[in-house]
Amino acid sequence: MAILISKDSRVLVQGITGKSGALQTKLMIEAGTRIVAGVTPGKGGQEVCGVPVFDSAAEAQQAVGFDTAICFVPPRAAKDSVMEVTDAGAKLVVLPTEEMASLDVVQTIAYAKSHGVTLIGPGCSGVIAPGICKVGSHPVRFFKKGSVGVISKSGALSYEVGKTLSEAGIGQSSVIGLGGGPVWGFTQRDAVEAYNNDPDTEVIVLLGEIGGSSEEEAADWIRDHCRKPVVSLIVGQYAPVGRNLGHAGAIIRGNTGTAKTKINALSAAGVIMVNSPAEMVNVIRRLLGQGKE
Repeated sequence: MAILISKDSRVLVQGITGKSGALQTKLMIEAGTRIVAGVTPGKGGQEVCGVPVFDSAAEAQQAVGFDTAICFVPPRAAKDSVMEVTDAGAKLVVLPTEEMASLDVVQTIAYAKSHGVTLIGPGCSGVIAPGICKVGSHPVRFFKKGSVGVISKSGALSYEVGKTLSEAGIGQSSVIGLGGGPVWGFTQRDAVEAYNNDPDTEVIVLLGEIGGSSEEEAADWIRDHCRKPVVSLIVGQYAPVGRNLGHAGAIIRGNTGTAKTKINALSAAGVIMVNSPAEMVNVIRRLLGQGKE
């Protein structure tokens, strides 16, 4: 069983009648995801890809039941959407929405946490368990089932590394795109701990980038608690100080958030550092006891 999601996950899609919601619903169903309901206020009674649409999450919960939700909603509606599915009983919420107001992000994360809900995002690609299901936007063609757990802030970087590993014959137990930050619900530290406790994961891959201190916080946990090998690639080593490079969290100020501080912290925690996806393949093959093909 993968972490966070499984073949038995019952998924609700908020904003299912919108362009993104409808497209991603189709792709998630094709990936094996069990989507049981959608929600768009005023569109109750319709269907999208055979999925019944309700006016509210509470109605959907009463009618069909769900434990997982993904929210394809505009930034101004994202906080209320997460609160709605949380109140209706979701235990996992994936929030791909970008450009939320900072205060909304903080309040959304706090609300989910106070209700015992795991929130991935905002601004994330979600999670995929290859060959089982996905709740998010990861392209299934880049991944294959296996025993390597991948953690990334960047969705695109997780796609690239997943494709590289898969082409080398190395499958993944699951792949998590946390979002570009600077604040997340489910963090790198949380993901490392989850993979450490997952019997189907043998090696953990931590894909980091400049900005913030989440890699250093993960390193603290790894040093004291992690029993499994962790391999890490930090991107953005040559980024200029003080310039935002796409991700809200990918910005260096002073001596914090640099690639050097992250690499030093992870190395001191016993993490195996690599400089490219190709080097990562060779390291993981060795850790899994595979000969070079």
